[in-house]
Amino acid sequence: MAAGATYEPIATTTFAGGTASTTFSSIPATYTDLVMVSFLRAGSTSSSYVIRFNSDSGSNYSNTVLYGDGTSPGSNRYSSQTSAYLTYYGFPTTASTFGTIVTHFQNYSNSTANKSFLSRSQNSNSGTDYLAGLWRSTAAINSITIYAGDTFASGSVVTLYGIKAA
Repeated sequence: MAAGATYEPIATTTFAGGTASTTFSSIPATYTDLVMVSFLRAGSTSSSYVIRFNSDSGSNYSNTVLYGDGTSPGSNRYSSQTSAYLTYYGFPTTASTFGTIVTHFQNYSNSTANKSFLSRSQNSNSGTDYLAGLWRSTAAINSITIYAGDTFASGSVVTLYGIKAA
């Protein structure tokens, strides 16, 4: 099935600048998976981006991070955190320079298993990273909040898609 027929836009946020977070709420449980595509630039200082589900700020998140900038590869592991990384490298503050993050949320509406996600980001200023994340909760994801370490710059866009069953 072609991507156009499979991915259905749920919601989009376009930032005017000065905002440090955005929330996608009332996410329907009618899709098999979710995909979030982010086109971001940091407000005034290079910052990473983190995520929370269903307003859960408990120590229920874990990440495994693989990163590289062409010369210095590495990895890190984080457990029992109050949020999970979407990107490990800071994003640029340079005008007209944006980074991308594509995040896949598998089986997000299942109410018997913990939730996992995979995220990859590309940033022309600092490199590429791949993240595997876990939210230790069996609740269906019905809300996703993204936080910037600083703020989202004007022109940043985040779109959440639902993947329809084939």
